[in-house]
Amino acid sequence: MNKYAVTNPATGVSGSSFPLTTDDEVTAAIGIADRAHSELRGTTVAERAALIQKVADLHTERREHLAELIVREMGKPLDQALGEVDFAAEIYAYYATHGEAILADEPIELFGGEGSAFVRNASLGVLLGIMPWNFPYYQVARFAGPNLVLGNTILLKHASQCPESSAAIEQIFTDAGFPEGGYRNLYASSAQIASIIIPDPRVLGVSLTGSEGAGAAVAEVAGRNLKKVVLELGGSDPFIVLSTDNLDEAVDAAVAARLDNSGQSCNAAKRFIVIDGLYDAFVESFTAKMTGNVPADPMSPDATLGPLSSLGAAEGLEEQLQRAEAQGATVALRGNRDGAFFSPSVLTDVPPTSDAYREEFFGPVAAIYRVQDEAEAVQVANDTPYGLGSYLFTTDPEQALRVADQIDAGMVFINGSLLDAAELPFGGVKRSGFGREMGRFGMAEFANKKLIRTLK
Repeated sequence: MNKYAVTNPATGVSGSSFPLTTDDEVTAAIGIADRAHSELRGTTVAERAALIQKVADLHTERREHLAELIVREMGKPLDQALGEVDFAAEIYAYYATHGEAILADEPIELFGGEGSAFVRNASLGVLLGIMPWNFPYYQVARFAGPNLVLGNTILLKHASQCPESSAAIEQIFTDAGFPEGGYRNLYASSAQIASIIIPDPRVLGVSLTGSEGAGAAVAEVAGRNLKKVVLELGGSDPFIVLSTDNLDEAVDAAVAARLDNSGQSCNAAKRFIVIDGLYDAFVESFTAKMTGNVPADPMSPDATLGPLSSLGAAEGLEEQLQRAEAQGATVALRGNRDGAFFSPSVLTDVPPTSDAYREEFFGPVAAIYRVQDEAEAVQVANDTPYGLGSYLFTTDPEQALRVADQIDAGMVFINGSLLDAAELPFGGVKRSGFGREMGRFGMAEFANKKLIRTLK
């Protein structure tokens, strides 16, 4: 059976399939990408940025077609799919516009001696990107956009259930005018990644967004081969409510942060930590608003929830929820599964001894915790192996920064949710991975920070 195939999670109907890339094809693709790097490094940043602007424009021109592909592949509601394509276009356009300034030479003030010194941001070469199914365009954009402006070339191994959208992305780069091998999609296997691609000396770095297990496996192979790695893995982001002037707004933000992409987002809010004085009102309002989000046909323009990515994903979430209840959690709102569709669920009184206390729920399941004060809120927020994002609501600006400093996460969003932007760095700490994507920090991850020192 072909590994790369489309099965519509909303209908269960199988669609197109793509043959696996052979070992010889993988090796040939690396060679072509290496030659493309030699070509790209001979161009200016401005010339590469112009190509990326064309990539942005083509995403915008083809947005309806691109959105429909991922609705069929992984069940994202149509309106959200269109939003993802638009965000991907914004990311490409940002690096097309600002890449030259971000990559400008960085002068170094010498403390003594003659001459001058500066750091030049140079490309490394061929990079491997391993991307997940939950944001098929956005994930690629935040990796490929800045790195192609820098002059690196991309081999992209996408998720096995997204072969049509990955092919569409490759076609966009071809149509934008990138040289052959500048961006190449591979329908590769895990064995080929470990035994052929990462060990090849022409491949200089790897970026993976995915599961903790996949990240550990890739990092192990990359480490043996002395390759730079960026990992964006799982998350169980806290959403802390300490005070608010408008509980309805805070709850709306909480529901949006939990249900974006049908709850299948690494940096979605998953654990809601609420001060005692607001807890009961928050639970009542949050539960009511979660109930109002009913899974529907993802092609409907009004759908806020579609199916989960696959039948297996829905069955796994159902088992997780049942286990949480068996281990002592209270089910304040019980979601039901219908095929791959899963309605929202809310847990309270989750015991610290249960699996649910530290597991990531990758779907529309929220856990709410009551805390007595700021210190306990920080303790519960940090009591997790993950450290990707976090959310904090408070009316006290000093408290906001004080708590933000104490949260063990790569990102803290204060008094708002869904605030990602093309210019902001994205990444985490602890078992959520390391390294950053996007912003000037992300653009530097796979740059050769080359010192150039001149005596006269």
